[in-house]
Amino acid sequence: MKTLLLLRHAKAENATGGSSDINRALNERGKKEAQAIGTFIRKQNLTVELVMCSAAVRARETAELVIAAAKATANVRYDQRIYEASPRQLLEIISEVEEDKSAVLLVGHNPGMEDLLRALTATGESMATGTLAKINLRVDEWNRVTEDGGDLECIVRPDELAAG
Repeated sequence: MKTLLLLRHAKAENATGGSSDINRALNERGKKEAQAIGTFIRKQNLTVELVMCSAAVRARETAELVIAAAKATANVRYDQRIYEASPRQLLEIISEVEEDKSAVLLVGHNPGMEDLLRALTATGESMATGTLAKINLRVDEWNRVTEDGGDLECIVRPDELAAG
């Protein structure tokens, strides 16, 4: 069985005139969200062997803060294709993961992340910024992941962590 952690990037600065969407950075709330999710990953002893992350600044910053707070030693792979990817494109990217990896964290954007969660698990959960979903995939090989091929084990939102 493979484990896929889906993480929507944390809260970013609002878009400003003349700036590119891909260059938007995290705001202060987003930095705290990312650290809270990383701490959650560490406290839950969730394994992360590989991080696949959008090349967007806010996603990169999210991944870096989460990894640091989780004290994870995972390799990070930045992939331009994750930015604005559809569920089908994300499944293609996931299918390229090396078979020796059993747990992968995918850091991306909506609507792609929410749509991928729905496609894999047939659940209608929303993914606000900073939301982490843990999916148990019913396959032993990444290139065999298909729609409806996973079970949602848990979903965690940063505001839930702050309240707890």
